[in-house]
Amino acid sequence: MHDHAHGHSHVPKKERTIAIAAALTGGFMLAELVGGILSGSLALLADAGHMLTDFASLMLAWFAFRIARRPADWKRTYGYDRFSVLAAFVNGLTLFAIALWIVIEAVRRLAQPVEVLGGLMLWVALAGLVVNIVSFWVLTREDSDNLNIRAAALHVAGDLLGSVAAIVASLVILWTGWMPIDPILSVLVAVIILRSALKVVRESGHILLEGAPGGFDRREVAEALTRDVPGVAEVSHVHAWQVTQERPMATLDLSVSDGHDAETVKQAVRDRLREDYGVDHATIEVVR
Repeated sequence: MHDHAHGHSHVPKKERTIAIAAALTGGFMLAELVGGILSGSLALLADAGHMLTDFASLMLAWFAFRIARRPADWKRTYGYDRFSVLAAFVNGLTLFAIALWIVIEAVRRLAQPVEVLGGLMLWVALAGLVVNIVSFWVLTREDSDNLNIRAAALHVAGDLLGSVAAIVASLVILWTGWMPIDPILSVLVAVIILRSALKVVRESGHILLEGAPGGFDRREVAEALTRDVPGVAEVSHVHAWQVTQERPMATLDLSVSDGHDAETVKQAVRDRLREDYGVDHATIEVVR
């Protein structure tokens, strides 16, 4: 005896959000790359490289939402939603690569200082800051638990911090002529990027490994259902996982006490899972 309940996200709206952010990021990336080369600024080049991977990651996120719109079929009975989690995981790994490159290049620049044109660097960095603020606002203007959106927003946030660092570095260079500030602030941005990357990789990896949703402890769930739901004699074989962050799922075996209707008890358990643990899809088997 089984019971199923489903919940789905509104993908097209998120897809448009990602597309707008990708257009803004990709449009300015080339300008920042040229500005970094002409000015000799590592901070600008690092930010341009970050924006390049941001553009790629945003396009990957957009493609993930496009794929997720495909209906489930006999081969993929849960549909394609999990692809967005895979995209978030890949995006998180690229953040590690970006941060590593910035640190290596910064160490090289500290050993062999490079002349930086502070004026050009300042104007390019200011324009980049505006673009990144708009992109970040587009991605975060509505609350979203979608891991793919969050990964993309973290990429853009790293860009935003990179623009701020470039502005500060250019001002220091213009006022004092002290060139090491450029690679030093680049390393600071890299550290911030690493923190964001670690969180995205950890959360997306947890989902890919079929980890339980946050706050779902199967021991506590079994105890609570047995204690609080009338007619539940025993709960066993509890398993929970997530297709995406918005689609937690669970399965369990349920023993019903004598004198209680099995369907009524199952409905009460289903309601409890939805209200207390956010699980909209449950497979419940009544065992004797």
